Amino acid sequence: MNERWQAPVTPAPSDDDREAIERTILDYYEGWYTADPDRMARALHPNLAKRSIAQDRDRTEAVDEDTAQGMIDFTREGHGRGRAPAAPDGVRISITDISGRMASTTVESGPYFEYLHLWKTPDGWRIVNALWKWADGRGPRA
Repeated sequence: MNERWQAPVTPAPSDDDREAIERTILDYYEGWYTADPDRMARALHPNLAKRSIAQDRDRTEAVDEDTAQGMIDFTREGHGRGRAPAAPDGVRISITDISGRMASTTVESGPYFEYLHLWKTPDGWRIVNALWKWADGRGPRA
């Protein structure tokens, strides 16, 4: 009755997982920058929760939320065109942690700074949570 639960040992992440996580993140960013909705869709979990703390025109903070379908639609409409970072900066991906089928990353890419959480599904790694801000802290509306 007093048995303590112990988490099963999680195997060390493989190089294949690291590469797949990076490919997923590149699909997300490069799909956005090139208006490729197929790449965006491939990167996102259908239940994506994407959020940012935005500053309204009256200078109050509000939480902006996007969904997977919203991001796919925005990508198709070309909202990310012209925002790609200039080389050699590109998309800088830091995989903070991988634990089994979960991963946490930090990504810097030109105008964006994001924390991304990914989940390994039967179809591969997918972004399930995103928290982002403009890299300069203000964005184009400032």
